[in-house]
Amino acid sequence: MQWQDLFTALSRGDTRALARSISLVENEVEGYPELLEKLRHLPQIPVIGITGPPGAGKSSLVNALVQHWSASGERVAIVAVDPASPFNFGSLLGDRLRMASLFQLPNVYIRSLSSRGSLGGLSAAIIEVVELIRNAGYQRIVVETVGVGQSEVEIAGLADVTVVVTVPESGDDVQTLKSGVMEIADLFAVNKCDRDGAAKFAAHLRELSQYRSADKQDIEVIQTTATTGAGIQDLVLAIDAKCKQNDSPKYKIKLLADKVLKLVSHQRMGQLKVQEIEADLLTAANNPDFNLYLYARQYFIPF
Repeated sequence: MQWQDLFTALSRGDTRALARSISLVENEVEGYPELLEKLRHLPQIPVIGITGPPGAGKSSLVNALVQHWSASGERVAIVAVDPASPFNFGSLLGDRLRMASLFQLPNVYIRSLSSRGSLGGLSAAIIEVVELIRNAGYQRIVVETVGVGQSEVEIAGLADVTVVVTVPESGDDVQTLKSGVMEIADLFAVNKCDRDGAAKFAAHLRELSQYRSADKQDIEVIQTTATTGAGIQDLVLAIDAKCKQNDSPKYKIKLLADKVLKLVSHQRMGQLKVQEIEADLLTAANNPDFNLYLYARQYFIPF
């Protein structure tokens, strides 16, 4: 299928075309830049980021939220960014087992992506994947991240609402502040709130949210138990309210600027062949006046 036909099918909401488009972009198959350049800009379709430490119940919470939206008739897509294998960068896909009940829903699309070594907790192609899903007619996109901790701040730029999932046992005052979650969280979900200490920990988070910078509001803290559905309705209402505010443009602009830089760098690097550089260095590096940084300057490509 040519990319033009693929885009037409994608625009009709064809899930197979969407899956193929994502694979084409992830693997940089010929024709993928032309496909991306045809995409419409649809920022009105909300992206909900779900992040938090391993074991907090992120997948179970996503399952409960998507069940709710699906029952309301919404077309919902889930992008689940999994840890990558250190050997082939493939996705481990372990958390998808907890979403088995969603696979049979006709208005729900689930795609697992590998983080492929990305330090921000997201896949390198996450922006492109989100835009492809938007163009396929989905009304809401949920991005679940690997939950790698302090470095996971990219989600704040991608998502309209970032929900940080915690559990009652989630560490002391200092560790909570260290993790940086006060900067990226729009909402806190204290999951597994049937455990001892849930109400106390939720109150603790509300206190900590007051230490945010003056231009930000306190973070709402909602207690949930994803496996029973407790608190899910409250969390849905809070997410919808935050989506309407959409008050974090600076994070989005920073993420987009970083993406433009990566696209330009990738295009320029594509013009260089490492084998040719290695062959030339065999001679150049033996020169007593060799300087690596002066040598590299010849490859700089001016605007």
